[in-house]
Amino acid sequence: MSRLAIATLAALAAFAPGALGAPGLAGRIEGNVYHAANGTYEMDVPVLPELGGVVSDTENVVTFEDNFSTHVSVAAFPQDAAQRWQLTTRGLKDYLGYFFTEFVLRDFKAAYKDASVEPGGGYAPKLLGGALFAYVLLPGGSMFANRIPVVTPDWKPPVAKRGNLLFVRNGCIFVISMELAERAVEGSAYHRTVAEEDALLHARLVAIAGRIRINPNVALPADSRK
Repeated sequence: MSRLAIATLAALAAFAPGALGAPGLAGRIEGNVYHAANGTYEMDVPVLPELGGVVSDTENVVTFEDNFSTHVSVAAFPQDAAQRWQLTTRGLKDYLGYFFTEFVLRDFKAAYKDASVEPGGGYAPKLLGGALFAYVLLPGGSMFANRIPVVTPDWKPPVAKRGNLLFVRNGCIFVISMELAERAVEGSAYHRTVAEEDALLHARLVAIAGRIRINPNVALPADSRK
């Protein structure tokens, strides 16, 4: 598994954004449907151009964001022989935990040195054939920092909270990641509990997963089909 590919998750705002349907995407948009560049899936776009929505992507990761409260990425990484072996030997639950820790979390920590996992996630065996939720705190890692007014000289950017949902489909591991925007933009008016935050991110991640339609006929890279 390419760490360079995984690392795109930790830099979700680094892609050059383009208007919906504009040239420059690795994948393509037809109407309100995004077609992944690697052919593994299609999904309904969760942002609107009227609200400043933009879509940016690479071969394996797409980011949707707008000017209000949406910043979500969907990654689909074809599993190579090593990843398939890990899945076979560990079982799905432990494999998803391994993948999150060794790839996703490690790259978040590379981008934000004080990144940490918040308790409250876990494995959902009946969702998507088995899925893992994980919530990460990213000091200074909010994608909505430009919307936060600086009110005092000693102001510090808020600790962003990113929800992540991992599952396996058709020889690919999917990682959906989104920021809880309210935690950053509501400032002193924000009073949700950790449990309320987790429930909100859980519902939003499941909703995004519900937009995804897997292509069962995708031709994976040769190594992924051995």
